[in-house]
Amino acid sequence: MRVLIAAGGTAGHINPALAIAGALKSADPSAEIHFAGRQEGMEYRLVTQAGYPFHHIEITGFQRRLSLQNIRRNLITLWNLALAGPKARAMMRQIEPDLVIGCGGYVSGPVVRCAARMGIKTAIHEQNAFPGMTNKLLAPDVDLVFAAVNAAAQKLGAPDKTMVVGNPVRPEVFAQAARREEIRRKLGVGDRTVILSFGGSLGAQRINEVVAELCAWEQKNHKPVLHLHATGQYGVQLFADLEKSLGFSRGENLVVQEYINNMPELLAAADLVISRAGALTLAELEAAGRAAILIPSPNVAENHQYYNALELARNGAAVVIEEKNLTGQELISTVEELLSEQGKLERMGQNARSLSVDDSLDRITNRLISLVRQP
Repeated sequence: MRVLIAAGGTAGHINPALAIAGALKSADPSAEIHFAGRQEGMEYRLVTQAGYPFHHIEITGFQRRLSLQNIRRNLITLWNLALAGPKARAMMRQIEPDLVIGCGGYVSGPVVRCAARMGIKTAIHEQNAFPGMTNKLLAPDVDLVFAAVNAAAQKLGAPDKTMVVGNPVRPEVFAQAARREEIRRKLGVGDRTVILSFGGSLGAQRINEVVAELCAWEQKNHKPVLHLHATGQYGVQLFADLEKSLGFSRGENLVVQEYINNMPELLAAADLVISRAGALTLAELEAAGRAAILIPSPNVAENHQYYNALELARNGAAVVIEEKNLTGQELISTVEELLSEQGKLERMGQNARSLSVDDSLDRITNRLISLVRQP
């Protein structure tokens, strides 16, 4: 079985794609799995690190805001679109895949559409509650549509071939969650509440600013908290400056780093997570069973992170604060309220855990293999 997976743009598209690739390889060790994506994108680094063959296709999105720079970008996008079809066809002839899977990002569009037109078996996976434009356009043409939640399934417009399967989560998230007490002992947590906060690999400025105010409040009021915070690439200096101006410091109760390389372990240790609301993050919160304060990014297509976050909020697993309403005091008040009610975080975590689709990868893999075997 030869499989081509197209995914790009963000870790929220790429990591589920890698999880599906790993599950297919486990189910069929002889499977040959290839990836398509942008060489300049995050997918090139993540896919090649995982050891899969990578095929370059350049595709970008249109910029809606009118400016000279965006006009130039849109001309490049048109040029890339014109070349994408022939490149995709050449890719199909080279790989001769039995199955092509789109996991989101602009790059999925021309690759999956080309495969469908050539009669190759195709599938897509939509991670968000509000589907992206690429998947909405592809849904009528593919053989199988996987949706993370019911809300997405209803919006994709292909109910006869859509399965709600959740978002595939790395097996280590489940494994580390089972080691929670051991990990907390290793971190020296004791009786403290563990707060884990992050805004993504690049770093979200507003999250860094309000989390800094929260850290200052925790230390000024001697809260029994171990706070673990990731600044992201562009937040390193900002957070260091905020430490000085707000008068708090790193130490026994505050650990700050640029990027979290051991996320499954820290999720296992955490009592409360403060983060964006990307689909993969939420799936991991559900798998680990963690309470959350979610701050959806306002800079994503169709405001989809807000709709993702609402799924957890409606089920009592998270508090949602939109960035337009986000202040340091609002975050502090929310944390203070959650900490003051005994058992609140534990109940929210249990609610999150009840939303997890633990067998998501099994559902996806079994259906894909059945699709390939169909005459």
